[in-house]
Amino acid sequence: MATWHGLGGRLHRKYAVYFVALVTLALLASGLSGMYFSHRDNVATLVTLQREKAAAAAYKIEQYVKEIERQVGWTSLPRVVTGPSPLEQRRLDYLRLLRQAPAITEIALIDPSGQERLLVSRLAMDSIESGKDRSRLPAFREAERDRTYFGPVYFRKETEPYMTVAMVDDAGVTVAEVNLKFMWDVVSGIRAGRTGYAYVVGPGGRLISHPDISLVLKKTDLGSLRQVRAALSAGNPVTERPDLHVAENRGGQPVLVAHAPIPSLGWAVLVEQPLTEALAPLYGSMLRTALLLLAGLVLAAGASFVLARRMVEPIRALQAGADRIGAGRLDHRIEVHTGDELEDLATQFNRMADQLRESYAHLERKVEERTEQLARANEAKSRFLAAASHDLRQPMHALGLFVAQLRDTARSPDTLELVEQAQSAVSALRQLLDAILDVSKLDAGVLRPSRTEFAIGSLFDRLRASFAPEFARKGLRLRVAPCRLSVRSDPVLLERILLNLVSNALRYTERGGVLLGCRRSGAQVRIEVWDSGVGIPRDKRREIFREFVQLGNPERDRGKGLGLGLAIVDRLVRLLGHRLELRSEPGRGSVFAVTVERGAAVRTAAPVPAPACASDRLGGALVMIVDDDMLVRAAMTGLLSRWGCHVIVAGGSDEAVERLARSERFPDVIVCDYRLPGTESGIGLVQRLRVLSGLEIPAVIVTGDTAPERLKEALASGFAILHKPVQPERLRDALHILLAGDVTPGAPRAAAPSV
Repeated sequence: MATWHGLGGRLHRKYAVYFVALVTLALLASGLSGMYFSHRDNVATLVTLQREKAAAAAYKIEQYVKEIERQVGWTSLPRVVTGPSPLEQRRLDYLRLLRQAPAITEIALIDPSGQERLLVSRLAMDSIESGKDRSRLPAFREAERDRTYFGPVYFRKETEPYMTVAMVDDAGVTVAEVNLKFMWDVVSGIRAGRTGYAYVVGPGGRLISHPDISLVLKKTDLGSLRQVRAALSAGNPVTERPDLHVAENRGGQPVLVAHAPIPSLGWAVLVEQPLTEALAPLYGSMLRTALLLLAGLVLAAGASFVLARRMVEPIRALQAGADRIGAGRLDHRIEVHTGDELEDLATQFNRMADQLRESYAHLERKVEERTEQLARANEAKSRFLAAASHDLRQPMHALGLFVAQLRDTARSPDTLELVEQAQSAVSALRQLLDAILDVSKLDAGVLRPSRTEFAIGSLFDRLRASFAPEFARKGLRLRVAPCRLSVRSDPVLLERILLNLVSNALRYTERGGVLLGCRRSGAQVRIEVWDSGVGIPRDKRREIFREFVQLGNPERDRGKGLGLGLAIVDRLVRLLGHRLELRSEPGRGSVFAVTVERGAAVRTAAPVPAPACASDRLGGALVMIVDDDMLVRAAMTGLLSRWGCHVIVAGGSDEAVERLARSERFPDVIVCDYRLPGTESGIGLVQRLRVLSGLEIPAVIVTGDTAPERLKEALASGFAILHKPVQPERLRDALHILLAGDVTPGAPRAAAPSV
């Protein structure tokens, strides 16, 4: 029984919906059809009225022109001359005509042979028997063939429209020039609605008369308007098509238009009224009909609303509950008590929410566990990489120092060749480690540009000296164009950019050479590196600036680097705010260009000659070496001893303090490793040794750490920083600078000796 009752309720609601739909369709069909026919009839009526106005205007204009024709013809009538001569009588008639017809500005008599006999004008001097040859005038020739000639509209002095009217009589041809500006009164008196107006066009669409006289004086051409073309096409059946009753005026506004021709002149009168204004009454009627239709629909919808209300409420409850569950509120319960399928659906939603809540709780536990595992793994990986990097740099540092000593002691050619090969291998590995260090510095954000103005020439000289041996070994040409320009940038970072670009060009050029040069470009300087290498395909030009990307090196030849050089260039260029450009063609080479702000002219300092030997300043200096690696201590001791230094060696903080206490004099400079046994770092040890000695002993920190936090701490310390593996030349230069006092001990440095 309950089942049948529920079914009956649902059927009742369906029938109510069907009834409302049927009534709605009937109302819509009736209202829309009524609107359609009303619109069509109103448009037809408006077009008829417009056409009648156009015809009336055409009739008035035609009568106006005929009146001009009649007045001109009056002067040609035969007269009985009792007083003056016939020509003088004709002149008096012309003067009388000019007073009676203001539109006529000039009238002339041409005899049958084409000679001008008489001219009376408002604008020029009158003349009698001028004898001017007028036989070639179109008015003279056409008037000889036709009784009356109406010439085309023209503009005198490019401002006012005129028309020539010519009539033939026994004395010859009377030619009158008619000013059409006076037709404005005729046209301006025609109105279509509140803002509609009429205008006259001549052959070709040239505007002859318009309520706005300035448009006429501007010689406006309306021949491009569709309604004008239709009006001038006499007898064309297309002009009767309804779709031409609506067009656009010269301003692009939709207008209701009608026209009427003036056959005798080849003109046409058009009456236009804005479409919105013309159809405004119709739109009002349609609006009232729509409101009535809407009222009927509201009544029908109200009836259906009452019937469907009990069904809508539980559906809304289901919808709100589903939204809350979808938003994550899985503890929400949907309360629907209708005794039908909607209540069953609410129960299913509640059961689904319980299952989702249990699943989410289990998933959150799993996510927390996995996140914790990933964090631990990432931390372990970071510790391993930092330790591995440090442990790799330690023996490399010692190896480089030992090879440098071996190079100084080798005598036989075979031994020297082996030493050079070992030095090349050490240099290659050092370059790879330096590239990784550059990336670590950029990631840590410890590079702070120190912009200054400097000459590019000295930078180019250093690059030439640095790369000349490598280019010679490979049989390539390195050409450095002279440059006297100055730039504003960080000299260390800019040199690193150009070093990487030249190094990249060297790696991928097998024949030909590399050109390094610069040129001025406005307020900027464009530094370019040209090579004749393999070139870069267009689709790979973005990819090459990513880390560890190398083109043409699938075997990962270590001689071609790690694929970090261009990535470092890109990041350094963005850090300095410069612009990097690339032009390349496969098989023909590449051009990398760095655009830098041009600086003021900087006087290039004379090059300072290098010391004759390392012992010029280092001889007799007491250097304390603190490093926990025995090989590094041995290599450093041997190298410094060969440079003429006295060395104090310590393997940790406590030993360094003890050696300082037992030393007869304080060291002149300290070379200390950053990572030492125990909790004290090299920075802390140097500061403690300074306190114990009471002196600001110059110091350089040597580190193999690449972790971002270590790099930031080292930079903030203010000490000179050298990164393992250290080139012996760089270590020697740093010691020279510290011992010479060129760098204030303890003062912050913009950058370490290496980038």
